[in-house]
Amino acid sequence: MFKINDVVVCIDDSIKPGMEAFVKNAYYNWIKKGAKYTVREFLQNEGIVVGVLLNEIHNFEIYQPLLGRTQEVAFRLDRFRKTQSATKESYLETSNTILEEIKLN
Repeated sequence: MFKINDVVVCIDDSIKPGMEAFVKNAYYNWIKKGAKYTVREFLQNEGIVVGVLLNEIHNFEIYQPLLGRTQEVAFRLDRFRKTQSATKESYLETSNTILEEIKLN
């Protein structure tokens, strides 16, 4: 589990189809896959999904209808990995990609 001030790396910066307009309006700043960030705060979001705020990215507070309150938009925790495990994961992902390319040729 992450702690405040942990350095994490983004492993998923994708936006679900149909959510592009929402993300563009709600998030002034978006994350980038492979970029490192520092955990600033966690938002429990009433048990819906744990969100993380980052030192390097600040967004505006907006009204969250599901929560019934205004707060800064956060990123899903599963979009990040600690830097050590991310390095291992990136290595495995690269290795698997290379193996798939070898199989195709």
